[in-house]
Amino acid sequence: MDGAGRTARADGWRTRGGSMRIEIDQDRCVGAGMCAMTAPGVFTQDDDGFSEVLPGREDGTGEPLVREAMRACPVQAISLAEH
Repeated sequence: MDGAGRTARADGWRTRGGSMRIEIDQDRCVGAGMCAMTAPGVFTQDDDGFSEVLPGREDGTGEPLVREAMRACPVQAISLAEH
């Protein structure tokens, strides 16, 4: 636990006891596909080319490239929300 009361997880994420959830802002997504190329175990693209989180991977557990995929998104459509 750090000074802010967050707990470090094995994948490098810090939480305040809750779980993390990957969210994609569909209004911002332009379908560049950088997330799916960077972390294909978590992200995919729908039939129209827009990003989606794979079923069951919404928390990104065990995928070290989720944060890199977030940085790679040209419109910053990916975020992590603590639940």
